Amino acid sequence: MAVEITRIDTLVVGAGQAGVAMSEHLTKLGVPHLVLERERIAERWRTMRWDSLVANGPAWHDRFPGLEFDIDDDAFPDKEKVAAYFEAYARRFNAPIRTGVEVKKVRRNANRPGFTVETSEGVIEANRVVAATGPFQRPVIPAIAPQDEHLLQIHSADYRNPQQLPAGAVLVVGAGSSGTQIADELMQAGRQVYLSVGAHDRPPRSYRNRDFCWWLGVLGEWDQETPKAGREHVTIAVSGAGGGKTIDFRRLAHQGMTLVGLTRSFENGVVQFAGDLVDNVRRGDENYLALLDAADAYVKRNGLDLPEEPEARIIPADPACMSEPLRELDLVAAGVTSIIWATGFATDFSWLEADTFDANGKPQHQRGVSREPGIYFLGLPWLSRRGSSFIWGVWHDAKHVADHIATQRKYTAYRDAEQRHVDAPITRLQGVK
Repeated sequence: MAVEITRIDTLVVGAGQAGVAMSEHLTKLGVPHLVLERERIAERWRTMRWDSLVANGPAWHDRFPGLEFDIDDDAFPDKEKVAAYFEAYARRFNAPIRTGVEVKKVRRNANRPGFTVETSEGVIEANRVVAATGPFQRPVIPAIAPQDEHLLQIHSADYRNPQQLPAGAVLVVGAGSSGTQIADELMQAGRQVYLSVGAHDRPPRSYRNRDFCWWLGVLGEWDQETPKAGREHVTIAVSGAGGGKTIDFRRLAHQGMTLVGLTRSFENGVVQFAGDLVDNVRRGDENYLALLDAADAYVKRNGLDLPEEPEARIIPADPACMSEPLRELDLVAAGVTSIIWATGFATDFSWLEADTFDANGKPQHQRGVSREPGIYFLGLPWLSRRGSSFIWGVWHDAKHVADHIATQRKYTAYRDAEQRHVDAPITRLQGVK
């Protein structure tokens, strides 16, 4: 029995924010394409987020240019609104998205152009493939996680709400946006929470009547093309929860949370912490104050009428957990029954057989254009700049990739004089009735 093969110019894998943006730009350029999504549009926003999650950027900032959210510009849309937004956006230009189709393997064709793509619903031949699966593909729990059947251990991707956890204290490992918001929610629900704090950036949620997203924009921070040396793996502690507020680890501790340093190891029910808590928090303070300094200088330089905010520079006193930081914790004695690993994600391109990965499996590309012709990446952090990981940044990265695809199509379609001469009679005959 013959296998039915679908042929398309460009195949986009993934229908999250990256895939929808890619489809819009390809549509505008007239590039025939198909978007495959193994679940639903924007599925990661629906099922790999906790119940109370909201976007980290305000509605005026974290959106595509062609559609606004149906909420106040300065509000932070919840995860369901974000997912619905991308569905609505895709409908605006009738995006050719097929949901419920999983891409299993992509292989370059031998001795002919393009790629053969194996999917859960048949084979596709594509001239180009855009990997728009994003960075949140495989939750990472480090190897130090204890083998203890008496502890509930879940990744932040699987956390939903406090009621999901058994009674008792909770250790949250990781103090980026996810870990800090989850830890705060658990503390507000009456749990004793231990938060393991590593290196981080800590911008103000807003300053002098402007959101930090605005400040990073006017200060040129979003346009940084590479992370600063030594800051490649530093997380950012910022939140839109509760209408948006600046994360302050000292204040969280004064409210009852216990801060600890980087989680090092587990042995016989005892967890060991590094002695870096104070340094990590104070470096976060330095990052925070540096942005305030840059903002004040910008206001003065440009003569802006923005209200001063001296109270933003007030740093609370060190809480007891910083004055005498814990270096170890007996989990049973402390009543800890759950560990939430807010330790990030890894990419998974096992389905993509292409000569475009380094020895560690990291995609090699320039602004999303792979070193292997015909393969593209979209939705990865720092794809072209710091803003690439934000919704609006994905949209602009997609435009660059789509323009590259359109240009390559023009080269491919070129015919020299001899070819045009040979093709001409065929063209004339095709017009004969």
